[in-house]
Amino acid sequence: MPQIFHLDQLLELLQQGNIKALSRIISLIESEVGDYHNLLTKLQVSTTKVIGITGPPGVGKSTLVDALINELVISGKKVGILCVDPSSPFNHGALLGDRIRMSEWNNSSFVFIRSLASKGSSGGLHPKIIEITDVMKAAQFDHIIVETVGVGQSEIEVAGLADTTVVVLMPDGGDEIQTMKAGLMEIADIFVVNKADRPEADLMARNLHNLLAPTFNKKKFPPPIVKTIATQKKGITELLQNITKHEQYISESEKKYWLLSEKAYYLIQSHRMKDVNRNDLLKEIRDNYENFNLYQFVNSYKNR
Repeated sequence: MPQIFHLDQLLELLQQGNIKALSRIISLIESEVGDYHNLLTKLQVSTTKVIGITGPPGVGKSTLVDALINELVISGKKVGILCVDPSSPFNHGALLGDRIRMSEWNNSSFVFIRSLASKGSSGGLHPKIIEITDVMKAAQFDHIIVETVGVGQSEIEVAGLADTTVVVLMPDGGDEIQTMKAGLMEIADIFVVNKADRPEADLMARNLHNLLAPTFNKKKFPPPIVKTIATQKKGITELLQNITKHEQYISESEKKYWLLSEKAYYLIQSHRMKDVNRNDLLKEIRDNYENFNLYQFVNSYKNR
């Protein structure tokens, strides 16, 4: 029979770096079970930085994360990984399971990997990603890495979560650069051209540099472009050096306030929308369709 802990006990164990307590708390948050909100209010302020890895599908994000883990562990760092996968249409669980792809680290005391389902979120993240990330930050990790689902150009929510956002591209996406929406391009703190052993890699990096050049003078930290071959762990040291530089920049910049305000906005918005159900809206509109005024209807919701 599993041992049952009080939330205060779980919190104490979490702050000692207890992995079982961390897993239990994440499950409580995912399932919205118990008074987990009270536990969240007791989390201590953490300076652990969050690295967001995002980009279109097929560019090698998981392989890159695996190589980053290796680089960090070699330097004696403890790493927490959140891999957000597409949801199964049947049970809404994580479909791909990055822990299988990163099985090398299953028994490592330096690495904790948790797969989360996106649950249909258009931003490529889990609905409770902020809360889960903050719990991870309280668990004695040196770095947190969040890998997004890879839904393409819409996954810009990670910019409001991560201290450093790494956008991963690959050489075959040369034409994609020209048509890529500004959102994904603008959130990048660092660009990675992965699979750089392909012939088009240098051209891809130059095209990317030319596209970004007009913005370089407007930014205090112009995004560097790093070429990597993640399968061979090449370029990973340079990538980590650039991440470290950006983390230092963040500590001295205004972005840290912006990050917190974005998280606060999302959580407040989620709380206020919690009781709004699309099916209820549909039924009420259907029942009152004649002489229906959209704006009177919306105003009535504001006052409920």
